[in-house]
Amino acid sequence: MTEPTGLRPLPEDWHRALAVVAHPDDLEYGCSAAVAQWTGAGREVAYVLATRGEAGIDTLHPADAAPLREREQRAGAAVVGVSVVEFLDHRDGVVEYGTALRRDIAAAIRRHRPELVITLNHRDTWGGVAWNTPDHVAVGRATLDAAADAGNRWIFPELAERGLEPWDGVRWVAVAGSPTPTHAVAATEAGLEAAVRSLLEHRAYIEALTDQDPESYVREFLTAATGAAGERFGGRPAVAFELFPR
Repeated sequence: MTEPTGLRPLPEDWHRALAVVAHPDDLEYGCSAAVAQWTGAGREVAYVLATRGEAGIDTLHPADAAPLREREQRAGAAVVGVSVVEFLDHRDGVVEYGTALRRDIAAAIRRHRPELVITLNHRDTWGGVAWNTPDHVAVGRATLDAAADAGNRWIFPELAERGLEPWDGVRWVAVAGSPTPTHAVAATEAGLEAAVRSLLEHRAYIEALTDQDPESYVREFLTAATGAAGERFGGRPAVAFELFPR
């Protein structure tokens, strides 16, 4: 069996990034340590979420869960220096891949004009072990497609009529949580601590998810994830991405 090759450093010659994921907490579980370091270095990062995560807490009706999870997401984003958080209001749990989702994400890309777009694992599984959710698959795949859609005047021409001119400046799409990563960002001690605090802002969700102490659960999860990526990145804790150049 061939050993996996090492991960390369993610390109750093960019200023604006847009992260597009399905649910509140997706970025906090996926790559907030990298986000904290980027914003700390003066880069601009905005978040766009397809849903408000309203179907994520079994003991809360979606009408009550949605505003709670939105508040937790905004608080978690603020910890890592992100002040712009938008919601597309697709329905949690039944997000459909298709032109409507691609259009919404393309519109967001045109609004924010990023050089780097970030999304979450769009593969069927997490490393061939656990089945991925349909929302992650749909949003990840649509984001990859929308990065090209955003630059084509004749795809979704109604966006230009709304004042959203084409943006063909996306240079890369970076997929966090991919089972086949190619690149990584070193997770500094400060970045990892910010990531822990960011994920802990999702306390209501975490307490519904596990009986473990929230801080222990979060710290163990993020330490394990960055440590596993670091094994292919010179032994340094890291956040791994599958990078698609455009």
